[in-house]
Amino acid sequence: MALSSQLKNQHLMWRAGFGPNVGQLSVLDGASPDSLYKTLQKASARRPQYIQAADSSLQGLMLGIQDVGRLQKQEMSPEQRKEIRQKSREGIKSLNLYWLQEMVNTDAQLREKMAFFWHGHFACRNLNVFYQQQLLDVIRQNALGNFGNLLHEVSKTGAMLNFLNNNQNKKDHPNENFAREVMELFTMGRANYSEHDVKEAARAFTGWGANARGEFVLRAFQHDDAGKTVLGKTGNFDGDEVLDILLDQKQTAKFISQKIYRFFVNDNVDHQKVEWLADRFYKSSYDIGKLMEDIFTSDWFYDEKNIGSRIKSPIELLVGMQRMLPMKLQNEEALLLLERVLGQVLFYPPNVAGWPGGKNWIDSSTLMMRMRIPQLINDTDDFNIKPKSDDDQMMGRNEDEVKIKGGGLRMANAARVINAQVDWSEYLDYYNKVAREQLVNDMAGVLLQTKKTVGADVIGKYADTTSKETFIKTATIQIMSTPEYQLC
Repeated sequence: MALSSQLKNQHLMWRAGFGPNVGQLSVLDGASPDSLYKTLQKASARRPQYIQAADSSLQGLMLGIQDVGRLQKQEMSPEQRKEIRQKSREGIKSLNLYWLQEMVNTDAQLREKMAFFWHGHFACRNLNVFYQQQLLDVIRQNALGNFGNLLHEVSKTGAMLNFLNNNQNKKDHPNENFAREVMELFTMGRANYSEHDVKEAARAFTGWGANARGEFVLRAFQHDDAGKTVLGKTGNFDGDEVLDILLDQKQTAKFISQKIYRFFVNDNVDHQKVEWLADRFYKSSYDIGKLMEDIFTSDWFYDEKNIGSRIKSPIELLVGMQRMLPMKLQNEEALLLLERVLGQVLFYPPNVAGWPGGKNWIDSSTLMMRMRIPQLINDTDDFNIKPKSDDDQMMGRNEDEVKIKGGGLRMANAARVINAQVDWSEYLDYYNKVAREQLVNDMAGVLLQTKKTVGADVIGKYADTTSKETFIKTATIQIMSTPEYQLC
């Protein structure tokens, strides 16, 4: 059976963005997917603005620090070091919320969705807000550009060099961590290189480091400039030349194309299509924009098996909900608590491999929590849950329990409450002319990406039928509270 333009467009918006916003409802059924994608491309062509989350006092504290080591030396008092750590943690919280709001509000959905993908691909956990700001900017600037440029720039960020211990990579005492992860996770994938290749590549990256503000520093006296052999090529290679050797391998194009296919198309990989994508990606000299156009303008992207086949990540779930139901939060930090409970806090990946995704997002507690969030927003639910412990994500706080009660989300022993004020006006206007008996089916058709129908009688049983307006609001919340809403 032929799929409607509306379903195809919703599919495109969920994969090439964070779902349709309420203002797009009137065009989803009339526009062609190709024209909608061109609109996304145009909106994402603009250069993104740098997100400055570190406050002025922290910038002043860091201004005179040239080297990371000085943070630990006696010339800085314990109080100064503690203040810098605390302000940096607060800065990362702000950076998280700034970026989250950009995902919700921007027309450059394609760029931010690609940046979100690269954020997981180049996963980096670091408590220096200047490092994280810089890495995010590099990713957002290059999200749809050239993968080779992105790889080179990410590899020279203070965040990545410190996270993967390359500041300790010195001549005669090489540290292999950075070189290994660049090969295994960022380019070729496991089993496509040898231990000898890792050891030789590590020598090429000796001397690569960064100062405390994240600026790349090449310490020539620590660099091993003797001959090296990497993947069958021999020379006095430096780090940039090794990255180019990795890019010369078609396996890199295949590895990246397969990972992108899993994220944007389907967890079940069609290897024939990946081979086709990888060949074109390689021949285009790693043009990310062209790779994504190959995917999003193909007929097979809109195959029924690919629609509603992915479990939304926590960030996709939270952002998508806010795009459809614009809202103001009295306490935006509650979003950070929801991220933590659901298992995905921006800038805090579980490890260098990033978030595993797929079915790993769902267990008995997180599924329950996901289905409670719409009720929480609508002030109708009570809920308690104990999140997994992670002191970095808690920014040094010791609360061990999240309490959700009557629309409020609290940390134990702390007055942290979410109070969402939803602007229903545009959403209500869209459904104003729809017959009451057709409302549930029409709303489900927009909110859900699955063919499975939601029983109008079940939704109606729990919706407020006092008026058409209250019915639309409460039925929408009920549909968003179904397991089917977890899929995109």
